[in-house]
This record gives sequence, structure tokens and C-alpha cells, in this order.
Amino acid sequence: MALGLPSAAGLARLCQRVNRLKRLEDTTMETSLRRCLSTLDLTLLGVGATVGSGLYVLTGTVAKEITGPAVVVAFGVAAVASLLAALCYAEFGARVHRTGSAYLFTYVSMGELWAFLIGWNLVLEYVIGGAAVARAWSGYLDAMFDHQIRNFTEAHIGVWQVPFLARYPDILAASILLLASVFVSCGAQVSSWLNHTFSGISMLVILFVIILGFILARPHNWGEQEGGFAPFGFSGIMAGTATCFYAFVGFDVISASSEEARNPKRAVPLAIAISLGLAASAYILVSTVLTLMMPWHSLDPDSALADAFYQRGYRWAGFVVATGSICAMNTVLLSNLFSLPRIIYAMAVDGLFFQAFAYVHPRTQVPLVGILVFGVLTASVALLLDLEALVQFLSIGTLLAYTFVAISVIVLRFQKVSLSSSPSPASPRPAPKEYNSFSDRIELVGIEQALAPEPGQLRPVLRPYLGFLDRCGPGAAVTWAICILVASAITLGGLLIFGDSALHLPRWGYILLLLLCSVMFLLSVLVLGAYQQQCQQDTFQRNEPWLPSLGGSRHSPLHLQSGPGLQDLQRRRKSLRSREKPQPSPALVPQIPLVPLTPALSVLLNICLMLKLSYLTWVRFSIWLLIGLTVYFCYGIWHSKENRREPPGLTATRYVVFPSGSLEGTVQAVQLPSEAPAQEPGHAEQPSSP
Repeated sequence: MALGLPSAAGLARLCQRVNRLKRLEDTTMETSLRRCLSTLDLTLLGVGATVGSGLYVLTGTVAKEITGPAVVVAFGVAAVASLLAALCYAEFGARVHRTGSAYLFTYVSMGELWAFLIGWNLVLEYVIGGAAVARAWSGYLDAMFDHQIRNFTEAHIGVWQVPFLARYPDILAASILLLASVFVSCGAQVSSWLNHTFSGISMLVILFVIILGFILARPHNWGEQEGGFAPFGFSGIMAGTATCFYAFVGFDVISASSEEARNPKRAVPLAIAISLGLAASAYILVSTVLTLMMPWHSLDPDSALADAFYQRGYRWAGFVVATGSICAMNTVLLSNLFSLPRIIYAMAVDGLFFQAFAYVHPRTQVPLVGILVFGVLTASVALLLDLEALVQFLSIGTLLAYTFVAISVIVLRFQKVSLSSSPSPASPRPAPKEYNSFSDRIELVGIEQALAPEPGQLRPVLRPYLGFLDRCGPGAAVTWAICILVASAITLGGLLIFGDSALHLPRWGYILLLLLCSVMFLLSVLVLGAYQQQCQQDTFQRNEPWLPSLGGSRHSPLHLQSGPGLQDLQRRRKSLRSREKPQPSPALVPQIPLVPLTPALSVLLNICLMLKLSYLTWVRFSIWLLIGLTVYFCYGIWHSKENRREPPGLTATRYVVFPSGSLEGTVQAVQLPSEAPAQEPGHAEQPSSP
């Protein structure tokens, strides 16, 4: 072997390290943060993050320059597209109760390196997004005072003529960011209260705009004399949809706050659904009244709503709209500054980022160091940099996160449920009754496989027709199908975006390649659909409904009986169920419908939107990724919490059934005490529990 070249064993160890997964037992309800956010708090956080300055600026810009009155359709299609990503976030947010959003979702399903890169891009997204909103807030307020703030700054500080720097330092934008950081550092309840206040004012203003707008509506503004409903045609609607898609970015703040939610399993998916519905309704209704009040070609793209009321003679209504826009921008600022330090905190707790950012203030129970450091960093970016060339970073970072979350949903649906999840300390169980005999184990495992097929296995109904897929190793067909799905989505997206002219292909070659990629994409989806998925999520964090059929009473340990057939077990279960008082099952986690089709379409859509970005955006993005890879390989890979754990060895397991106070019980695999790993030197041996 040549000197200096790494060995095959070294490369294999490196691949194992960068692809190691975060263990799900680390995602219990215990947390250093304060669980104080209700469903209403999370919903208003999501509304505040999505219904921001885009409602007051984006609607007019898209209507005048891209779609015309068909902006209503563009927002509707964009809302449906955003729903695909929102469903993925809802399932993961209810399943994993830790802060970190897309970073954590990727960590538990795809691997450490991918998770770090997603978290690294989320950091950039929140920094640039917060700075951009702060500068928009400053410019809006400056316009209300006839640009007196800008003139004063240029007169006393001067004008800069430096590339990548702003024309003048925006002191007002930096000040509002620092002030918002101070409020966020006071605790989640203070941030939630401020968000409630600003969101309430913004929603009242939106309701006022909708009501007064319909009163002032002129239906002929959608008529042929003004250019018609869709003057730019179908292509304009599609281009407007791509732009309007970014208006719904921000609901991931809900999943980033799941560690501070009181009941994340219920609150997170419900808050995501409600906030996305409210945001879609607001965008569609406001764009409707805007294009009905004024002809689309007469709109002011910078302040369309306020200018529409000015031109209709309601100058006082323009000030109401300006007040609502400033409140909406404040909610977006709070959402960015609320989510950013929590992403950093999640990475620091896992050891992938500097440990100082894992510090939680004992009184306010917030990641104080992350809030202050990145609040100052965001304020510095807003103060000095020209953000026009950097705003597209928001798009690429968000779309990449959406793509990885959608892929993660597919991956986790076909993973086997771990039997070694430890029970939650919050709900202690009575001492288990053990089953050590070989026949007991075989019976228990046989019943489990009969009633709950393992994920990742070919569905029994399809085995006579697709038996050749079973010749692959366990999980190999699913892995290959996911890889082909992603590769075909990238190729298909490139063909749809760039077309045959950009690729220099003959017409027949382009159509043939398009059909081939479409067939590969659909075939990979069908292959994934042929395999068994997880029927219930968090299976071993809840009491399984089929265990009572194994015998036993409500208040006594369950024991296995030898001999009863499957039909007899099902009859006994129905008999017990008929005598049992119906109980709600709050532990059930909502799941995405039509998996893998729904996340696969989300992946394809996100890739198409990413390919529409300019090549300069990809160059800057690549530079940022290289910086992140340097941080990971110089610090994160060595300080990772997973790196400090010894690899699990082969240990004997014992299947046990834990009795509970209800009709249900839980099966777990526990380690035999005699074969437990030896303790480290210097640690006293703990007495075994009876």
C-alpha cells in the first residue's frame, strides 16, 4: 500500500462514524428546557413565522410582475405543495420530542454527517432570514417617515462603496435585533407572550383588510378589459407558485420548539396543520381582495396593500396596514431568534458543536449563550452586509431541509421498531414477569409476527408475485429503491427545469429520457409500497392492544399459554374488549397518508425548486458547506456523544411482558444480568433489583 493512503479498514471506520444514528431512547420527555408551550402557543408561533412581511410585499410583487389576478391560484397551489413538507414535519415532530427540527429528524434516520450539514444550513438560513426581515422592517418604518432615518445616517456616517457591504450601516435594523434577542433570552413564556401580542394585532389587521377589501372590490378588475384573470398564462402561474412557495416557509419553528411543548405528540402536528391552514387562508383572501380593489398592473410592488387603500381614498386605512406589517415583521423576527439558538443547542448537546452553546440558564431555562452570540451575529449581518445577493440562501437551505425530512420519513417507515427502548422514567412499571424458556420465546415472537409484521419485509399478499425481491439481503431492496428514487427525482427535476434546449438533446431523445426517468421514479415508489411499513409509531412507548389476548387480567401479570390458535386469541381479545370501558389512546401518533408517494412528491418538488436557483447561489452554498465540513471533521466527529459510546456487543436477550394498570401491556427485550457489560473501573457495582 502506498505511503500516506488510508487503509480500507480506516475508511470503513470513518464511514461508520459519519453515518451513525442518534439513538431514539435519547428522545424521551426529559429535558433541560421548560415545557410550557401549549397548542395555542405553538400555533401562533407558526402563524407568526409564515404570515410576515411576505403578505404585505410578496402579494403585490407576484400579482404585478408574474401572475396577475391568478396570484390566488398560485398561492393555493403553493399551499398544497407546502402541505407535503408540513405533513413530514408533523409526523416527525410528534414522534421525536426534542428540539432540533430537520437536524434531529435527519440524525435519527440518515446519519450524523447529513444531520450536521442540515443543521449547519439551518443556522445560515435563520441568520440571513433574521437580518433580511430586520432590514425590511427598518426600510418600511423609514418609508413611513419620508426616509429621514436613512438621510440622517448618510449625513453623519457617510455612504459606503464597498462590494458586499450595504450602502450605509442600518443601525435601526441591528438595534431591533438586539432588543428582540434580549426579550427571547427572558424565557419561552416571554417570547410566547410577545408573539401572541404581535400575532393578534397582525391577524386583526388582516381581518380588517379582507372585510374592507371586499367592500371596495370591483369585479371588473378581473375582466378582459384589464387583461383577464391570468394575463401571463399557465407558465406565469407556475412561476408565481415557485415564488409563493417561500411565503409558507417558517412552520418548522413549531417542530424546533417541540422540546418546550407540554404535549408534543398532540400539539406539534395540530399546530402545524392549523398554522398552515390559517396562513394559506390569509394569503389567498388578501391576494383576492388586493386584485379586486385595484387593477393588477396598477399595484405598487413595494407596498401594494397600503398603496391600494391610498388610491381608493382611504389614507387612514393605509396606516392601519402599515401597523399590521410592522407587527407581522416582529413576529418573524421573534420566530427566527427563537429557533436559531435551539438548533445550535441541539447540535451542542449532541457534541457536534461547541459545548458552550449547550448551556441552559437555570432560571429562564433557555439556551442563553446561543441566543446572545447569534443574536449579536445576526445584528452584525443586518448592520453591515448587503443582503440582496444572499437572500436566495433562504431558499436553498430551507428546500434542502425539506428534502431530507421527506427522505427521513421514508427511511423510518421501513425501519424495524426497536425492542430495547427503555420505559420512560415518568411512568414506572411494576416488576416484569420473565419468560426464559425457549418455547415461551418462540410463542411470543410468533404471535407478534403474525399480528404485527415487521417493517421492511415484503407484504405477504405480494410474495407470490414479487418473490424475487426477497432474494436480496434484509433491507437491501428498500435501500436501493430509496437511492433510485432520489437519483431519478434529481434527473427528472433537471429535465423539467432546463428542458431539451438547455441540454442540447434532440426532441425524441429528451422525451425518451423524460419517460425513462418518470418510469424509474414511479417504479421505485411502487417497490417501496410493496414492503411492510410501521403500522403504529412509537409502538413500544404505548401499551399494545394485542397483548391482552395473551391471557391474564387487568390487575395481574400476564402469562403466556401454550396452544391457543390465532383465531382463539382474537376471539378472546374481542371478548375482553367488549367488557372493557373504552379508553382514548393519546399515544397514537399521526402519520402521513399515502407513504411513500407523499414524501416522494415532496422530494421531487423541492429538487425542482432548488434547481431554479442561480448558479452563484450554488457556489456560495458550496463554500458554506466546505466551512461546515471543516468544523465537523475538526471538532464534531471527535466530540460527538455517539462517539463516546462503546459499540454495542452481542448480548443475550430475554423477552418479558410488563403488566400495567389497564388492559394493555408492553413487550420489551432486556439484557440478561449475567451477560451485562462489565462496568468501568472505579464504579461501584449497583445492586440488582428484585
